[in-house]
Amino acid sequence: MNIIKCDIEGLLILEPVLFGDERGFFMETYSKAKYAEFGIDAEFVQDNHSRSTRDVIRGLHYLLNPGQEKLVRVLSGEVFDVAVD
Repeated sequence: MNIIKCDIEGLLILEPVLFGDERGFFMETYSKAKYAEFGIDAEFVQDNHSRSTRDVIRGLHYLLNPGQEKLVRVLSGEVFDVAVD
């Protein structure tokens, strides 16, 4: 897994490595040890999955303490995700 630090403190891009062949593919989407290397000690207690059609804008979330981390996964195409510091 490639983890890329961004200009905003605490914002990271997590890029899973895809291993594929004629049978399909495999990728590791979560590794507690790998996340810990980059200071991610969040406990994942809920995982939601949604699908949006083209040109859909989903809600902006602002959370006070205790906050909630957000993990966005793009399965195909691209997404424009905005983080505000």
